[in-house]
Amino acid sequence: MAVVRFCGTDRSIEVSAGTTILQAARQAGIVIEAPCNSAGSCGKCAVQLEPASLGNILHKGRHRLSPEAEARGFVLSCEAEIQGDIAVARVPREEHGTLQIISHGVGCAVGLEPFIGKEFDGRANLTRVLGGGQELALEAGDTRQALYGVVVDIGTTTLAASLLDLSTGQEISCAGALNPQSHHAQDILSRIRFAATGEGLQTMHAAVIEEIGRLIGSLAREAAIDPENVYEIVFSGNTCMLHLAIRENPASLGKFPYSSRLAGGEQRPASGLGLPVASCALIYLPPVISAYVGPDITSGILATGLQNGRGTTLLVDIGTNGEMVLACNGRLFATSTAAGPAFEGMNIGCGMRASNGAIEGFSIDARGELSVQTIGEVEAIGICGSGLMDIAAELVACGVIAADGRFCSPESPELPGTLQERLVRQDGKTSFRITEKVSISQKDIRQVQLAKGAVRAGIEFLLREVGIGADSVERVLIAGSFGYHLRVESLLTIGLLPPQFAGKVEFVGNTSKSGGEAFLLNRTTRQEMAAVVAGIEVLELANLPDFDRCFVRCLSFSEPG
Repeated sequence: MAVVRFCGTDRSIEVSAGTTILQAARQAGIVIEAPCNSAGSCGKCAVQLEPASLGNILHKGRHRLSPEAEARGFVLSCEAEIQGDIAVARVPREEHGTLQIISHGVGCAVGLEPFIGKEFDGRANLTRVLGGGQELALEAGDTRQALYGVVVDIGTTTLAASLLDLSTGQEISCAGALNPQSHHAQDILSRIRFAATGEGLQTMHAAVIEEIGRLIGSLAREAAIDPENVYEIVFSGNTCMLHLAIRENPASLGKFPYSSRLAGGEQRPASGLGLPVASCALIYLPPVISAYVGPDITSGILATGLQNGRGTTLLVDIGTNGEMVLACNGRLFATSTAAGPAFEGMNIGCGMRASNGAIEGFSIDARGELSVQTIGEVEAIGICGSGLMDIAAELVACGVIAADGRFCSPESPELPGTLQERLVRQDGKTSFRITEKVSISQKDIRQVQLAKGAVRAGIEFLLREVGIGADSVERVLIAGSFGYHLRVESLLTIGLLPPQFAGKVEFVGNTSKSGGEAFLLNRTTRQEMAAVVAGIEVLELANLPDFDRCFVRCLSFSEPG
């Protein structure tokens, strides 16, 4: 047996030889993010050991840490097996309290007709709690004014929640948090694999439900209400997140024919989840479009009124899944692409989530001087998704990066000297130095290409299958908390959006949550959207024989031929 001590905390734990540092940390209740589910591929679970501890670990697998990091005592916690007593000096963590979480989004006007209502019987001095006209519970006295509901957008990276007064339709408090499932696995496929066992599924379920419960408690305290007066919760999120939230195994999403075990458009008792709400509370799950076009997009369609609009409008949720819906001539077409986690700052050497110190804006002037904007206006320590798009776009525009994604030569006479000096060799590979601590590598640029290429290829195929060109699209709606921080110019420069979309782009924010609010406030929308979803034509890109060729063309930073 060996003892693992976590410096700076009162935590230590005794483990068997061969246990990884990551496993020991989880047993001790120490959070170390492992986005790749211990595959050793993301490099985000690095910890620093005391010098005397380095001889008591056995390295396994392939390492992604630089020689400089290893010389300072950093190891990948998922690949470092404990052989004797060790002391973990440092567990680098992002300050989750500073995360930028967008909770607002474009909403649609709906009449106030909630599923939950109350009736007071003066003679008996009792209030009947009703769900769709059916009695759910009896309460002593007149409690008609205490009638609340909650909407939770369960995102892959973050959670956003709001508390609404069902008597008035007003949002009275909102809150957000990191989705704690990301400590175990970052992207959707990693979470599907993690949840393959009963224990893994329970871990994922318990993590997100505990955080949702904490958010509901926070919402109630801020509004000075009793959470026992919350009678309905709408869970809006992608298909996988809803599976995990209600403890449904998402394995079917990860293998052909990629089907959802949930149809959505249904209510379930909240009592079995242990949330701090009324004992009779219900959970509503919006209709599921497909395995990878989820209820969050259903909510987005409702929030933007896409199902009612005239003309041709494209809704794109720029994120890990790259979900998109095209409204054309009264019909709706949907698809999704595996854009990967680069938009969230993941799989990037200096990548991080949108929290203090993350580069969120970047520009280069005519003299080659850099302008860097960070969240919190503090020293840059990493790059978040919006900053990554800006950096790639500016480097492409300045000629530092060629159309094929390769860095140009540091000796290129076409570059100002200030930019030439920033092209450096690190570990035998070229990187662009932004600050002393932050740089972007060739591998990072490849990740941008893969992400933007997937989204652009999805757009190209969606338009092609419907039989229209990009110039026929009249409005382009960019949804999601990530999209809200983007610059249209950057998306056009790197070719994520076709040039014909210039002047047509609108950022609509978190439509998953705002659409969820419409579901909460008006029960008629539930039947209406069930019919809308049933009529959506889903395009499965994996079934198209020439999608791969289109995807490869879209990797270029020039317009695909």
